[in-house]
Amino acid sequence: MRAVIQRVTGSSVEVDGKTVGSCGRGFMVLLGVMNGDTEKEADILAAKVAKLRVFEDENGKMNLSVLDIGGEILCISQFTLCADVKKGNRPSFTPSAPPAEANALYEYFVNRLLSEGVSRVDKGVFGADMQVSLVNDGPVTIVFDTVEWANSGKSHA
Repeated sequence: MRAVIQRVTGSSVEVDGKTVGSCGRGFMVLLGVMNGDTEKEADILAAKVAKLRVFEDENGKMNLSVLDIGGEILCISQFTLCADVKKGNRPSFTPSAPPAEANALYEYFVNRLLSEGVSRVDKGVFGADMQVSLVNDGPVTIVFDTVEWANSGKSHA
């Protein structure tokens, strides 16, 4: 799985001109599900996102998680994060999981965020043409890639 996590003061997603998901202070997460991803990767990633300490404490140090601040998450499925751009100029999306598998793991990931204690998690519409708006706070943007974790041979839970 690949995820881009952006610390936001607010974010929303529209489909056909209607807002279908939003969040206040917290994270906007773009999630790409790759071939071979399982619930194990989703479990690890959800725990990492929920516990990611990038919100400032009373001393101005990034030391608090979305759980600590009672923050919210807007999670958007984005298969283009799985693009392979090693050859040529046109991305290949063959590393992306098939839609049915990707949607199931996307939904599972959203539920895992809630299980981790995130107070509110909104979503986009899987497979839809979406317009995403956000105010990136900082800016703070973190990229997670569970494939890199697996290849490093280290535990990341």
